[in-house]
Amino acid sequence: MKLTYPACFYKDDESDAYGVEVPDLPGCASGGKDLTEAILMATDAASGWILGELEDGQPIPKPSAPNEIKPEEGGFVSLLVLDIAEYAEKHGNEAVRKEITVPAWINTFAQTRHIDYSQLVKQQIAEMYAHHHP
Repeated sequence: MKLTYPACFYKDDESDAYGVEVPDLPGCASGGKDLTEAILMATDAASGWILGELEDGQPIPKPSAPNEIKPEEGGFVSLLVLDIAEYAEKHGNEAVRKEITVPAWINTFAQTRHIDYSQLVKQQIAEMYAHHHP
């Protein structure tokens, strides 16, 4: 599931560092020593925020349109693209074991193609979730 959220970037007057806030995700803030690091760190922070909500069974906030976000003086708005499935694969804290039963012919087909059931099911459900929670 990929999500896009606007973020407010604020450059430090005395260095190349940036602070970043994600207004749609209360309390989600980050920064970096330069713009590239700030984008990466903010993407990581926002992804962690979203994953935490999903793991707790909470709804995630709908992203605002970039033109709806008004940064404080001296700031600018840019978009963060979050790949929640990829982030969860690396950093997810909670996994729930589910067992499935499939017909033998499906199992044979999947085995000969080295299909990872777990990855396939997670991917499909994440896509379904994204379609129902734009």
